[in-house]
Amino acid sequence: MNVVTCFYRFWPALVCLLGLAALGTTVNLARAEEVVDRIVAVVDDGVILESELIEKVGAIKKNLRQSNTSLPPDSILVRQVLERMIVDKIQAQMAERAGVRVDEETLRMAVQQIAQRNRMSMEEFRASLRSEGIDYADFVEQIRGEIAVGRFRASQVNNQVKVSEQEIQNYLDSRSGEGASRDAEYLFGHILIRTPQAASPEAVQKARDKAEKVLAEIRKGLDFKEAALGASDDEQALKGGDLGWRKKSQIPSLFAEYADSMKEGEIEGPIRSSSGFHIIKLLGVRGGENHSITKTRVRHILIRPNEVISDDDAREKIQALKRRIEGGEDFTSLARGHSDDKSSAIKGGEMGWVQPGALVPPFEAAMNKLAVNELSEPVQTQFGWHLIQVLERKQSDDSAEYLRNQAREEISKRKIEEETELWLRRIRDEAYVEIRLDKE
Repeated sequence: MNVVTCFYRFWPALVCLLGLAALGTTVNLARAEEVVDRIVAVVDDGVILESELIEKVGAIKKNLRQSNTSLPPDSILVRQVLERMIVDKIQAQMAERAGVRVDEETLRMAVQQIAQRNRMSMEEFRASLRSEGIDYADFVEQIRGEIAVGRFRASQVNNQVKVSEQEIQNYLDSRSGEGASRDAEYLFGHILIRTPQAASPEAVQKARDKAEKVLAEIRKGLDFKEAALGASDDEQALKGGDLGWRKKSQIPSLFAEYADSMKEGEIEGPIRSSSGFHIIKLLGVRGGENHSITKTRVRHILIRPNEVISDDDAREKIQALKRRIEGGEDFTSLARGHSDDKSSAIKGGEMGWVQPGALVPPFEAAMNKLAVNELSEPVQTQFGWHLIQVLERKQSDDSAEYLRNQAREEISKRKIEEETELWLRRIRDEAYVEIRLDKE
């Protein structure tokens, strides 16, 4: 058995050998076939293997190169990736102990949605995975695990977050004077130097010193993304600290106040919080114009694949219904008799007035291309195959209801993000973790 077979069947031998060197493992290449996969971390009642770490490091390196991001030294990147894997392992174990299960239909729809986002059919998606050396069954199980962890995290964090009507009103009052800038979006880079729960003064000072050292290096010319990759304890560290484009209301409240006063390229920090010390950089600002929204009154017919009806059969059935409507049959009657969306079927397929963002992207994209009363071609989403017809459209300013819903969503997102950070820190501190990275 060669090194690739032993350690990592999906990546070239060169990546595997580089990974071994980065992990500080001494290997006699003349006897590489005798190497036994070793444990690099014990996490509660589970382990992380060297081969798993090499696989993950290789994937991260590939993504960073594709985004033209400078790679930190292997020793730093390996430890960053391992720490992320430890936190993921803790969450997976907790989800398993809680009995979180993912049914096959949910899993099928999730994988199908991934293929659609990549603009591929399922056959093309399977072929793409094969071309990258990834076993389809292994990929599906990975997605199953991610869904299970997401559900468990939601039960522990998301579902516990409440937004009061007073918070919504305060949010709307604070936005009322912002005028044209209310929809401006900000792109921040973020570095977190974490402190443990109930940190001693010495631990706090150590984290502060590290944050100040990182900040000094950035001011001297170190690329911010590279600094985040090498030093940040935030979940976005492996993306170079990029938080993505966000409205001001979606920026973590700790440094939202800096958004208006900072100029592009400016850096602030270290900023103290209960999680540790933060360094932020304003990477960009865009938007800021007022806008109206287009509401659409729409109806549809859905044919959902199942154990009896294949995806191809569902598509053919929806195509046959399209031909019947074009031949003069009544859309409403056919929707009542054939649509698998029972909530709209009883209304003749009517979904009422919908706002932008209310429907899944493939459906909304197809709907937006239709003229009033035009019948769509069959449209596939994770729910199945649809026929769509737009009945009316109207322009309107942001209604009070829409603004309140938007406020509730944005406040909730901010709270969830902040609570998630605290929750992840807590479960990491409470777990038994033994890192064997430097042990023979």
